[in-house]
Amino acid sequence: MKTFMGYRRPDGRVGIRNKVLILPCSMCASDTTRMVSQKVEGTTTFNLQTGCSQVGSDLDMTIETIAGLAANPNIYGTIAISLGCEDAQITKVMAEINRRTNKPLESLVIQNEGGTIKTIKKATELAKKMVEEANKQQRVEVPVSELIFGTNCGGSDTTSGLVSNPLVGQVSDYLVEQKATTVICETTEFIGAEHILAKRASNEETRDKIYDIVKTYEDNIRQMTGKDVREGNPSPGNIHGGLTTLEEKSLGCIHKGGTSPINKIYDYAQPMETGQGLVIMDTPSNDSASVTGLIAGGAQIVVFTTGRGTPTGNPIAPVVKVTANRETYEKMSDNIDFDASGVLFDEVSMDELREKLIDRVIDYCNGEETKAEELGFTELAIQRTAVFV
Repeated sequence: MKTFMGYRRPDGRVGIRNKVLILPCSMCASDTTRMVSQKVEGTTTFNLQTGCSQVGSDLDMTIETIAGLAANPNIYGTIAISLGCEDAQITKVMAEINRRTNKPLESLVIQNEGGTIKTIKKATELAKKMVEEANKQQRVEVPVSELIFGTNCGGSDTTSGLVSNPLVGQVSDYLVEQKATTVICETTEFIGAEHILAKRASNEETRDKIYDIVKTYEDNIRQMTGKDVREGNPSPGNIHGGLTTLEEKSLGCIHKGGTSPINKIYDYAQPMETGQGLVIMDTPSNDSASVTGLIAGGAQIVVFTTGRGTPTGNPIAPVVKVTANRETYEKMSDNIDFDASGVLFDEVSMDELREKLIDRVIDYCNGEETKAEELGFTELAIQRTAVFV
């Protein structure tokens, strides 16, 4: 079994990064968390566009997602900052974080602290202390069975279905054999291929759930937009990449799950367990929102295939970009981490590429930065269930 060097957390899980999260609880706190993070090396944050003017399941999804990001094992500890009057009240956020993990946690409310400047001063002091504590953590050797391995794709072309996605599927199968958890997602990209996935379900409940999540997405899209998503390919980038139908995109997309049985379906951003084999998370196909859901669910790393190219990153976990389009790799070498085009243009076998990609995944788990990390990309989106109130 392969191993990597990770950080063992108090809740028992293992991280591959050791960051302190300055967590905004709403859009009104995002600039404050950005200013704090800029002052303290070793911290990370993001711009949150939700957290207020939300109700019901829509608000719950935001709270559960940002709490999941704090609970991700790549995070040592969290300093949560709220404005004070938003719907995502600090008490609700803290309660959800504590439900998921027992890692270090502090909170500040801008209105209670007396404004932005005073909040930044206090948060900076707390962040420096927490980073000092985080820096005392030592990496330990752990088996790859401790990984939750997320997969995603975006900006696809014909090489995605021919090479990149099947390659990631082979890596997924290897990790499943090693008792890790691997995840496929983007439910709208199952449409037209859901029957193939359903045949691979390891139990009746999972089989039925695959059909259910696809139908729910189709019904919601039809109800909200009046469009039948099966009537065409909704992405101009996919069309330019040579894909002609949504089904064609889906048939390529599902290759990221390899050939392993599908054991469970997780709702968006819900905590995933290690040792589950291949599972599905019910996410949208929007790249940032889908990746965010995986990482909020506990994925320490995401491998992202692309034919057209993408800069997608994340503030919590490394996102490894893979392409089999040589032109894309050469044009976007500052964004793409792994060139899989050798199987199309050179005498490189899929087995060779699989071993190379597995080794690169281990390198990133051991601390090597992806291109998105080097560039400091921290874009993040959260799925919505309703319009703002």
